[in-house]
Amino acid sequence: MLSFYLIWSLSYFTLHWWMSRFWAPKSEISADQTFVPAVTLLIPFRNEAENIPGLCLNLKKLTYPDLQILLIDDHSEDNSLALLQKTFKRDHYVRILKSGNLGKKSALEVGVKEAKGQIMLCTDADCEFAEDWVESMVLPFQDPKVQLVTGTVMVEEKPGFLADFQAMDWASILVLTNYSFAQKKPLMCSAANLAYRKEAFEEVNGYEGNRQVASGDDEFLLKKIHAKYGKDACHYLVSADTSVKTKAEPTWDSLISQRVRWASKWRAHFSISHACSAIAAFLIQLVWIGSVYLVLLGAKGLLTFGVAWLIKIAAEKLSLGKVLKTMGRQLNTGAILQISVVHPFYVLRVGIAALSGKFTWKGREN
Repeated sequence: MLSFYLIWSLSYFTLHWWMSRFWAPKSEISADQTFVPAVTLLIPFRNEAENIPGLCLNLKKLTYPDLQILLIDDHSEDNSLALLQKTFKRDHYVRILKSGNLGKKSALEVGVKEAKGQIMLCTDADCEFAEDWVESMVLPFQDPKVQLVTGTVMVEEKPGFLADFQAMDWASILVLTNYSFAQKKPLMCSAANLAYRKEAFEEVNGYEGNRQVASGDDEFLLKKIHAKYGKDACHYLVSADTSVKTKAEPTWDSLISQRVRWASKWRAHFSISHACSAIAAFLIQLVWIGSVYLVLLGAKGLLTFGVAWLIKIAAEKLSLGKVLKTMGRQLNTGAILQISVVHPFYVLRVGIAALSGKFTWKGREN
């Protein structure tokens, strides 16, 4: 048991070190001044009244010359729709649509159908982005082989342990996402920072085959386009300049509900690699929790427990700290230590809940 955990912790460190080697801000793609494809920005929304003022400010500062903005209402029960209609009543490049069916996928399909652009760019109503975000996201499409581009997402900076925890959690998502793209076997992406060719969306029949799944508008589309167009069709941008900031969840319950929503779709992928990665993430944390047993084995067990966890914390500080630095975030060693201890129990909680697939989101129960 003692030897197992020493080997385990060193293997864990090696894994983090190896994945972090692939994390590096990409050099800027040379811009062709004649390449200005028509872009349609799609933003589905539901009950986002508190985020509408910030969203409107962000949209008005965008500088892209050929931009259409479609805001699609997914049956909001607050005054989100009225606020947007009032704000953009004189802006001809902004259209506010209503989705006939329930769900984010249906809202996005309405947007794609009405879009005039060649490139669809997607984000969420609670997100913040730079004024030249659109220009940066379309640059990879200069290569005709590229059909989908996705960028990093980081939680907004707020005081408190919960916000720090979410920043580390997002960093773990980003390092794994980047590694999978580097291996030409992309596992995931975020719809909060996603672009794709309208033609590619139509060619793979959009969300046909997974509309019944409550989430996954990003990952299902990624997998479809990757399968249809090949390993060079999907591009990941690692840069603070193209990153999108999303709101931090205010409570542990809302955070867990969000992550359960994301995790509950793993069975719908029908992918051995995806299922294995989901199960592996769960089992890794289970092994770490099981290390508590070492403290019952006397002085050697206690020493092994301490050494193993120090190696774990060092591994996460190495790899996830590198990601956070790129995103302009820094956490002190004390915060990383606390998060490292809590994270395995959090993953276990989310994993168990995801097996049932039950969650509540935006006032809807799944």
